[in-house]
Amino acid sequence: MKNYVITIARQFGSGGKTIGENLAKELGINCYSREILRMASDESGIKEELFNANDEKISNGILSGISKNIYSGQLIAPNQKGFVSPENLFYYQAKIIKDLAEKESCVIIGRCADFVLKDYDNVISVFVHAPKEYCLERAAERVAFKGRELEKFVAKTDKYRGAFYKYYTGREWEDARNYDLCLDSSKLGFDRTGEVIKAYKNIKFAE
Repeated sequence: MKNYVITIARQFGSGGKTIGENLAKELGINCYSREILRMASDESGIKEELFNANDEKISNGILSGISKNIYSGQLIAPNQKGFVSPENLFYYQAKIIKDLAEKESCVIIGRCADFVLKDYDNVISVFVHAPKEYCLERAAERVAFKGRELEKFVAKTDKYRGAFYKYYTGREWEDARNYDLCLDSSKLGFDRTGEVIKAYKNIKFAE
């Protein structure tokens, strides 16, 4: 079988990243998340700090508006205005995502990978979600916030992810129609959620 890619969009605290990492390990393939930022920095020559500062979020000015900059495969050249703009930082990440999809089997976490690879036939797109309380419990294991501050942090993170997704895709992040699978990790747990994704992969890419 040729190479395949599993993209995972995830609510904060749902365990989507952990599920993706565990699944990749079981399948013997790489899992890419923040590594894409470093690779995009190497590709473009733009400082990695700029990629980190704009990772899966957009500015408050854009967040409060209705602007969209739907990705269509472009890049802004070094000698052009906007080379280090947030948009071009995303374009370079998208280039890395496409390069990965063409050369190896892998799992890609977030970064609108499902949309970037929407025309590829070797892709399975997944959205991992869970009820609020479950996400808060998991989030509390990862960050120092507690109580109301934790709720605000989780809500803000998902708000930025949703706005980032809409800005570059024109789609709603939580719309099930954007994905092959939408899975509630609280009902199956991390391991069995990964098993469902693997079973779907085996069916879709059956030789």
